[in-house]
Amino acid sequence: MHTRFVIVPALPVEKESFQSGSRFYAATESSGFDIYDNQEKLRLNPTYSTRVLAEAARIELNSECRNPDELFPVLRVDYSATE
Repeated sequence: MHTRFVIVPALPVEKESFQSGSRFYAATESSGFDIYDNQEKLRLNPTYSTRVLAEAARIELNSECRNPDELFPVLRVDYSATE
């Protein structure tokens, strides 16, 4: 079980791209860390450059929510339907 707000890696940012024949290649780099809201099922806007900054913001958000001790299940994808 997870708390309402958790830290997730930010979506990678495309740094450069090039074409070789009919293929395209893109070099990406991590842009830091995001905070994910397990109740609303969305990423929050500010992206934090370090995990320490994201952790401080996550602790503050969890302490400010209505029920800070509420836990949410870990979502798992069932791949048996696609096999």
